[in-house]
Amino acid sequence: MAERLLLRCRDIPDLRRLDVYVAHGGYEATRKALTTCSPEQLVGIVKTSNLRGRGGAGFPTGLKWSFLPKQTAKPVYLAVNADESEPGTFKDRLIIEQDPHQLLEGIIISAYAIRCHTAYIYIRGEFALGAERFEAAIAEARQAGFLGKNVLGTGFDLDVWVHRGAGAYICGEETGLIESLEGKRGYPRIKPPFPATHGLFGCPTIVNNVETLACVPHIVLRGADWFRAIGPEKSPGPKLFCVSGHVVRPGTYELPMGTPLREIIYDHAGGIPGDRKLKGVIPGGASMPVFTADEIDVPMDMDSVQKAGSFLGSAGIMVMDETVCMVWTALVIARFFHHESCGQCTPCREGTGWLEKVLRRLEYGEGTATAADVDLLLNIAGNMMGTTICALSDAAAMPARAFVTKYRAEFEEHAALGRCPFRPIAEPSRRHAHA
Repeated sequence: MAERLLLRCRDIPDLRRLDVYVAHGGYEATRKALTTCSPEQLVGIVKTSNLRGRGGAGFPTGLKWSFLPKQTAKPVYLAVNADESEPGTFKDRLIIEQDPHQLLEGIIISAYAIRCHTAYIYIRGEFALGAERFEAAIAEARQAGFLGKNVLGTGFDLDVWVHRGAGAYICGEETGLIESLEGKRGYPRIKPPFPATHGLFGCPTIVNNVETLACVPHIVLRGADWFRAIGPEKSPGPKLFCVSGHVVRPGTYELPMGTPLREIIYDHAGGIPGDRKLKGVIPGGASMPVFTADEIDVPMDMDSVQKAGSFLGSAGIMVMDETVCMVWTALVIARFFHHESCGQCTPCREGTGWLEKVLRRLEYGEGTATAADVDLLLNIAGNMMGTTICALSDAAAMPARAFVTKYRAEFEEHAALGRCPFRPIAEPSRRHAHA
């Protein structure tokens, strides 16, 4: 896929400005959607395109929209999940900062499709520049008649508001996000009921990811068949892949869904620096099971990655060469999830801390590490899976289990030596900073 769509900002300077965006066909999809399509037709177009959510779960977007009640006296809300907090992921931020009108156009069309008149973009608190630029884009769009009362003279009204988060990973979970929007602690809700019927302020609500909504204008302009022709039939469309770690050219790449992982690493990202060997790759952000170097011949689409034993997730590809200690990597990930657990569910609250404690013991020799610790990690992770309200417990358990299973000899070597064999024992005052 030579043409860039989601990342046109790399080809067009100042695309974040409304005049530049309009000069390059911006808001034509909005005009087409609002003047030639009914809301039901738009839902049908998106459903036919088989656009699947780009935030991690991969749920069909049009199907999610169709779950809204057909008749309701309550207002319908659209909540845009811009709380990009999965380690290794930096695609949504790029869209928000460099091409905010593309996202805003997706919001307008989607809001019209679901009969919504108030949309909120929940943006990560650290994205100060993104929040500033999106606020500016909203102001430009409102002044030009793309937002507010009687959008483009069609009788459709829409207000879009920016809500900045405070840096909590758990608010990237859709019901935790809704709780935070309501001004409460970001505790995920038990489902059912689902947000489509009982969401923001108890009203029907759709929560969509930034990249998901950015695809909508292109589907409206070019058609569902065009979208389905890109990549595999069950997971079609352009996809943003975030590549970080030990590669020559880290960055965000727009490629067809289903592009092989090996091609992304070695052709697009330039391969491993210094001719070092590949040791492991996390394909979808820190919460996903790791692939070994022998497992990277997999198409990067949702179904193929799941069949191979991991998940596409947020498509945050984290590459590790032969110099990386996998126990240390597992510890860094466990420490993150321990810190970010909201503490609502016991298996997550206690399990994430227990994983970190055992991994720290293996990595730094804190306490008395034994071979039994390796199986203990598997036992802890097994008891965390599928036992909590949201998926954060699973997100901590899955990588821990995968690292132990696939690099067990390295974990056992740590236990036998009583510390990490990859580096000298850290000074006591530096141990916690190192992890």
